[in-house]
Formats: sequence, C-alpha cells, structure tokens
Amino acid sequence: MNACSDKTLLLHALVDNELDVASVASLRGHVAGCAGCAAELRELQAFKSLLADARVRHDPPPAWREWALSLVERNEARGRRRGFAPWIAGGSVAAVAASIALALLPPLATAPLPDELVAGQIRSLQAEHLLDVPTSDRHVVKPWFNGKVDFAPPVVDLAVRGFPLAGGRLDYIAGRTVAAIVYRRHAHIINLFVWPGQSPETPATIRRQGYSLIRWGRGGLSYWAVSDIDPNDLAAFQQQFAAATR
Repeated sequence: MNACSDKTLLLHALVDNELDVASVASLRGHVAGCAGCAAELRELQAFKSLLADARVRHDPPPAWREWALSLVERNEARGRRRGFAPWIAGGSVAAVAASIALALLPPLATAPLPDELVAGQIRSLQAEHLLDVPTSDRHVVKPWFNGKVDFAPPVVDLAVRGFPLAGGRLDYIAGRTVAAIVYRRHAHIINLFVWPGQSPETPATIRRQGYSLIRWGRGGLSYWAVSDIDPNDLAAFQQQFAAATR
C-alpha cells in the first residue's frame, strides 16, 4: 500500500521536524485516516531510529583516507597536465574534496522522540530548570503559557489523587517549543510534555533508560508523561489526568 503522492515529501519533512505546527496538525489528521500514509510514516520513523543507532555506524579505515587524499592529488595533477583552466581544475578538485569530506563525516544522529523526552526529564532535574512558574495553583500555571506557545495546554490539579501540581515551564523537544506541566509523586517528578498533534487516545507505555513514558492524545494535542516512578503509578496519573480533561 503506497502513500499519497502529494504527501510523500511532507511525510519526510514531518519525520525530520521541518513542518510548522499547523502543517503538522493537518498532516497527522490526514495520516490518521489514510492507511498508506500511516504505513509510510511508520517506515520512515523506523528508518530514522535505525540511523540513530550507534551500532550501524561504520568508521572508514585509515587506509581509505590516504587513498581518498591521493585521489584528490591525482585529479589535481591530471587537470594541470591537460591544460584545464585553473578554475575548472579547482572546481573539480573542490567537488571531489567535498564528496570525500561528506563521506568522512560521521552520520548525523537524531535521537528518537522517546530518548529526547527522557533527556528533557533528566535535563530539567540536573540543570535546575524544572520550573519557570513554580506554583500549585493551576489558575496561575495555565494563563502563564498564554503567548509563549500557540496552543492552550490543559492544566489540572490532581493533588487529591496523589499527584500535586508543581508548576510549569517551556521545553524544546523534537525541534519545537512545548509545554511541560510538572507534577509530583512523593519524592518523584512527573514531566507532562504537551504540544499540538494527533496521537491515539489509547495510551501506550514504553521504557527508556530506566524511565517510564506514556503517550496519548486528545483534542488535537499530544501528551507524553515521563517519570522514574513505578509504571503503575504513572499509568494511574495518566488515567486521572485524562479523566479530568475530558
């Protein structure tokens, strides 16, 4: 099953985080109802995750570098012998050199989204940037995001459920500014990352680097809850938050 011809390039741009928020929302809405584009998107995401795996990288042997440099020298000498104009020979050599330089560079590694979210969780705790607006008053946290992001993240107080609100901040995930709503569970922190997007309402749980992550969607927003608490506690948080925002 093939993706729609007019959506192929957009799907590549989506995976590379090159679309604006409105385009992301529109494309994800299309993908939700198009099996071909959904399959193509899954393949692109899987391929990108594969490229980010250090195990697939290959460092060229030293002899290869020596051969490549000698090739440049031979091309430059050949250009002089044939009487090419200096700018032609130089351009040829430059082109060869550029190709070799690209080949010698290590592959660009873009971390998969779950790894970026875990990094955001760790960064918020280590860099003392957990909260931009430290308060348990949701009536303060929610309007604080106005004008800072182009969507309205819901903020609820779940203290009576054992997940008190700690505040909020801005974060940067997958090439975009996102809202991070922070909750506590005893001595642990729950970062709830929110941004516009289409995600299944049914929650999905994964584990990364000792952290639990739960993803779900509702009302045109994507939610990712990240914490090192017991996975059952994080699932309970997701259920309580989802119930409070229906």
